[in-house]
Amino acid sequence: MTAIPEIEIAGRKIGPGHPPYVICELSGNHNGCLDRALTMIDAAADTGCDAIKIQTYTADTITLDVDRPEFVIHGGLWDGQTLHALYREAQTPYEWHAALFERAATRGVTLFSSPFDKTAVDLLAGLNAPAYKIASFEAVDLPLIRYAAAHGKPLIISTGMANLEEMKTARDSALSGGAAGVVMLHCVSSYPATFEDANVRTIPDMAGRLGVVIGLSDHTPGTATAVAAVALGACVIEKHFTLARSDGGPDAAFSLEPAEFTALVRDCRDAWAALGQAHYDVLGSEKANRQFRRSLYVTAPVKAGEALTKANVRSVRPGNGLPPADLDRVLGKVASRDLAFGEPLDWSMLS
Repeated sequence: MTAIPEIEIAGRKIGPGHPPYVICELSGNHNGCLDRALTMIDAAADTGCDAIKIQTYTADTITLDVDRPEFVIHGGLWDGQTLHALYREAQTPYEWHAALFERAATRGVTLFSSPFDKTAVDLLAGLNAPAYKIASFEAVDLPLIRYAAAHGKPLIISTGMANLEEMKTARDSALSGGAAGVVMLHCVSSYPATFEDANVRTIPDMAGRLGVVIGLSDHTPGTATAVAAVALGACVIEKHFTLARSDGGPDAAFSLEPAEFTALVRDCRDAWAALGQAHYDVLGSEKANRQFRRSLYVTAPVKAGEALTKANVRSVRPGNGLPPADLDRVLGKVASRDLAFGEPLDWSMLS
């Protein structure tokens, strides 16, 4: 398999040889309050995440204020809302962005965003965003992908609802458009998503087919799916975040609270560390315990000239005697001297 090229965001290298890059997605869980958004950045930074992500759009740049049937959501968390009303509630106002970027910089954590049109890309470029995230629903918006890519930063593209050809086209548009590398995130665009639909075995398959860094944008409950994804090679994990699900918010139902997100970061990194590599030699940490493996010991006194039998020799811990595999060779041998109960057996004791 061709090696997957790593990428770099704000000095952090991302790829198969590095710990998973964990993105804390704030989305619309600020509930329309700048102070809450700033508090969320502080809380997210405290989780140890690698990056915080917001979304950059207005209701008018992402949809139309129309109540025709196709503009109304049917089913799920947002049943009955128009697209315009949902996005008006969830939008992160453009005038907040400078303050949010400043707070993240103060906390020493990377912040970037998902732009949904050219005005959003321009705003983020003016704030020197180190990367751009393309949401699943925009993965087919090739002009947007090319416009973001032209700024020469890495692009992270979610692939919910996209078929393989659409994924390849989005990847190619980003790379040919000038992006400094691409990450493709396996994603199920269901809110929340079920474990049965997660299909994280898609991740290594995507890596083989797309040849770029692969990750997971996770909408399932809890942390299990993300940890499983890391075990299968996900290099990036994106998960929604809230201060408290009980506070409400557009994405609160499938978001993690601070303590849960801290556990996610820890568990994903521990899972990556545990992968290691295929290994069959004794590890340094195991060497001290080799002495406690089984070996052959005298289990009853044996007089010189007396034969060894199963009644006076057997395999026990620790490991200072002959290997247990030598038992059949030992049985029937004659003791060359008196053997005491509890002695480790050695060939010099036999004749």
